[in-house]
Amino acid sequence: MAVKSVFAQKYIAFAGLGLLLLLTLSGCGLTEPIDENTTGWFNHYFVYSFSRLIIFFADLFNGSFGLSIIAITILIRLALMPLMLKQFRNQRDMQAKMKKLQPELSAIQEKYKASKDQNKQQMQMEMMQLYQKHQVNPLGMIGCLPLIIQLPILMGFYYAIMRTPEIATHSFLWFDLGETDIILPIVAAAVYFLQYRLSMQGMPPEQQKQMQFIGMLSPILMGLFSFTAPAALPLYWTVGGCFLIFQSMLSKKLYPRHDEQNQATSS
Repeated sequence: MAVKSVFAQKYIAFAGLGLLLLLTLSGCGLTEPIDENTTGWFNHYFVYSFSRLIIFFADLFNGSFGLSIIAITILIRLALMPLMLKQFRNQRDMQAKMKKLQPELSAIQEKYKASKDQNKQQMQMEMMQLYQKHQVNPLGMIGCLPLIIQLPILMGFYYAIMRTPEIATHSFLWFDLGETDIILPIVAAAVYFLQYRLSMQGMPPEQQKQMQFIGMLSPILMGLFSFTAPAALPLYWTVGGCFLIFQSMLSKKLYPRHDEQNQATSS
């Protein structure tokens, strides 16, 4: 179906951008220690600020940089959660509107079935007129604003973990934060695979099939990058992934699909 394909393509584009960012960050050479003399606007206001915050929380936790990373990751995700919940609610509302429009969309598609390119352009025009009539924007089901807000924050915290020299000299649980670990990458990959499977629940089979490749690629790359990264990074990714699982469960609880809501009401 055309609408589902558009939604899936945009979702895949955003997921691909996230994977590209992960690849870029994992191979980036900006790993020199950060301090108050490091130049650059981003370094000063994001990376160095997060570095000082990491050290501050580590002091609160009796020198545990592992607990510091966990605490700051949770705080960042909590700060971003209202925006993400709002986006999820908007997606649910838009999906309900699209479902109501489906009979009319199917009628238009059937009308121009097996038509020439010129008639297909007319079909697209009629579909856009239908969207405008009912104030529906299928391309707005996944917005850019959450991604734009998250990127500098998550990138700043990432670089702070990489460039705060005190982290590399400490250990947490069974691993050294500055060294690679064998177990933690497997845990990180498993967490993101679980998060992917949870995010697919309730989606139509066709849409799940379209997103399967990018959904499977994310935990695989996460695990591979974690095997070569200092253990502090997969710790950060694992905690962030666990929070995303909690956020997905909370979102679906707060904003169920309209058909699920109707079933619950009738029962």
